[in-house]
Amino acid sequence: MGKSSVLLIYTGGTIGMKPDPVTGTLVPFDFNGIYDEIPSLRRLDVELEVLPFEPIDSSNAGPEVWVRIAESIRDNYDRFDGFVVLHGTDTMSYTSSALSFMLQNIDKPVVFTGSQIPIGVLRTDGRENLITAIEIAASKENGRAVVPEVSLYFQNRLFRANRTIKQSAEELSAFASQNYPALAAVGVGIHYRHGAIMPHPQEPLKVHTTLSRDVIVVRIFPGITEPVFRAMLSVEGVRGVVLETYGAGNAPTFGWFIGALEEAIARGIYIINVTQCTSGAVNMDIYETGRRLQDIGVISGRDITTEAALTKMMLLLGSGLSGEKFVGAMKQPLCGEMSLD
Repeated sequence: MGKSSVLLIYTGGTIGMKPDPVTGTLVPFDFNGIYDEIPSLRRLDVELEVLPFEPIDSSNAGPEVWVRIAESIRDNYDRFDGFVVLHGTDTMSYTSSALSFMLQNIDKPVVFTGSQIPIGVLRTDGRENLITAIEIAASKENGRAVVPEVSLYFQNRLFRANRTIKQSAEELSAFASQNYPALAAVGVGIHYRHGAIMPHPQEPLKVHTTLSRDVIVVRIFPGITEPVFRAMLSVEGVRGVVLETYGAGNAPTFGWFIGALEEAIARGIYIINVTQCTSGAVNMDIYETGRRLQDIGVISGRDITTEAALTKMMLLLGSGLSGEKFVGAMKQPLCGEMSLD
């Protein structure tokens, strides 16, 4: 068998920066010279090709960037065995979650990674993250990809992308997957947890590139007032709301609060209930506050992350789903983003 081939898509972020030899300031690195910067990559038995985007700060990475990444993978899908996406850490969980929904029936690895320290700095974490992400993207067993899904690799752990959150602005272990086990742990070797990895799909790849931006995230807090809450739900054009509630999905039971939600749902706005906690799940059957939300039609997000709930809602609304079909799709896992028990 020949070498595995991997397409490296560079979008920007800390991993792509190195000090300018003259000024000392950080400037974007030319990934076309990646073998000169990281000679050890030559020791990987992988054919590597680079597709550089104009570097952007990940704070500016939104649906246009997601679509460009998805289209790049679609257009090169038959030419490569796997894909690595280099991305800034701040919004990596949003972008990678979105791609997991956009790349329906993906049967090849799409591994997101980045770094907390620029790749041109001696102590960078980017070098190991990049090398291992490429190795994972190229890995096969019996001629098929080991990890046929969208994943995120960071600091010795491979996670399902749509289960991740960025947990630290400073630690090298910047990401966590609190409600789902890591797909692989990396030490001396790469130890895959095969039972946690998505099975190979039976249908061909289908790429969705129509996303709705008519969604908002509303985080409730003690002391939130009726005018503020109603104003958020009344923003013109809003079709979907990710409602971040307390604990297991609890919220105030004031008449005005429930009434505002009920009126929004009556106007055709979809509302999904996710927990503000970093781990655990929404269970609206436990307490009266949760049951009242359930009774008026708020959708339970179970253990989905805010990032996954938002991007899933953007995709489903963009796909034209409505009514019970939309609600049913939000309640069911599309690509392992939530648990049913």
